[in-house]
Amino acid sequence: MYWIGYDIGSSSVKASLIDGATGAEMARVQSPKKEMPIHSPQPGWGEQPPEIWWENLLLATGELLETAGVPGASVQGIGISYQMHGLVAVDRHQQVVRPSIIWCDSRAVATGDGLYEKIGEAKCRERLLNAPGNFTLSKLVWVRDHEPETFARIHKIMLPGDYIAMKCSGQCTTTASGLSEGILWDFKDNTPAWWMLEAAGISPEVLPERVPTFGEQCTLSAEAASQLGLKTGTPILYRAGDQPNNALALNVMEPGEIAATGGTSGVVYAVTEQTATRELNRVNHFAHVNHQAHTPRIGKLLCINGTGIQYSWMQHQASRDLGYPEMNEMAERIPVGSEGLRVFPFGNGAERMLGNVHTGAAIQHLDFNIHKQAHLYRAALEGIAFSFVYGMEIMAADGVSLGRIRAGNDNLFRARPFAETITTLTGASIEMVTTTGAAGAARAAAVAGGAFKNMTEATSTDQIPLRYAPGNNPEPYRHAYGSWKNELNQLLKNHIG
Repeated sequence: MYWIGYDIGSSSVKASLIDGATGAEMARVQSPKKEMPIHSPQPGWGEQPPEIWWENLLLATGELLETAGVPGASVQGIGISYQMHGLVAVDRHQQVVRPSIIWCDSRAVATGDGLYEKIGEAKCRERLLNAPGNFTLSKLVWVRDHEPETFARIHKIMLPGDYIAMKCSGQCTTTASGLSEGILWDFKDNTPAWWMLEAAGISPEVLPERVPTFGEQCTLSAEAASQLGLKTGTPILYRAGDQPNNALALNVMEPGEIAATGGTSGVVYAVTEQTATRELNRVNHFAHVNHQAHTPRIGKLLCINGTGIQYSWMQHQASRDLGYPEMNEMAERIPVGSEGLRVFPFGNGAERMLGNVHTGAAIQHLDFNIHKQAHLYRAALEGIAFSFVYGMEIMAADGVSLGRIRAGNDNLFRARPFAETITTLTGASIEMVTTTGAAGAARAAAVAGGAFKNMTEATSTDQIPLRYAPGNNPEPYRHAYGSWKNELNQLLKNHIG
């Protein structure tokens, strides 16, 4: 028997097929082959039509089954991972009423600030573990205030993964983990934060039915099964946002364990049992996939919007059609510090770790007599790595111990200048694991379906092909990072005041 996992990203939909006997990945595909577009009607906005996720999920499923040579009827269950914080709104007929306002959209920053002032720091700290910020609820309030005719049509709101589950089953559902990422979960009462909706002036009727993160959430309708090439009644057994799911895929489940990813955005995700924090505005706190009221498992999440998307921009605009491996090799030949060239990758919306400021990206100290194409690649990777280190310093001050970081084998951590900069500056070792978010979602479904006892057993076939350790000569890294950080502080000062 087999299990399918989907990873609904803003760049593509990835699908993975897992063997239920061994946990080994039988096939992996993505659709489209190039990135899906993100529409930006105004600076700092980011939207995608949810229908494009479903269309590409159908294409990915067909290709996956064909590649593996597996009949759809042999698939026993489905797991879903998805881009976090997006607002999907549907009417009573389950028709999308507007494009999804996705994770990197900054329009609701002021709205979230207003909710924070209304509710107060103490209540946010004690019950939400976060300030409302630019998350899903704030985006919904923005729609109400700026698009009243659209708002009047809304029957239910969902996250991107909830939308995919709805398309599969015809049912609108969500999870406690999902509600927490929308800042709609009360950690003290272990219930949806009904009072938060009341404070925002939103009817509680907009929330879907709540289902467990692990366990049968819904089943494939006859219509969806026909479209997917699977059997009617196939259960969806797991659903989580991409960053909690990435941690799960890396078997990061218990306090003290850390996962990281360098995709379109960059994330450091540390699991803790502490439901207390000094950081409400720069570090996020969500219910991890195995969170329970009696055994808290909180994911402390640091997100940097402008990471992989910056390197993708560099590839498209300054690579002469080179692939990422070639760009990485060229970057390795440039000295640490890129001979003074500095890149600030903050061009993908407001950055929460910078206080929800949208500085825009910047390239500084470009010298036409010194800097060549390869310098741009090295400086881009260093700028992203410095952003990670800057955020890790914030997390360390909030109690996170940086000893070992696990990362998937399909993202920026494959670029040696990037990974070596992080490990040398933080002192943390980095392990690359041969897994993906889609494989993690499939294995989680298999665990929920009883094929494996736990994620340790389900991930036993994963390999660690690459490890990074701190370099023996940290001084050039420290000098370059110190210069970058000083100039970032000046950028923030100029932007704010």
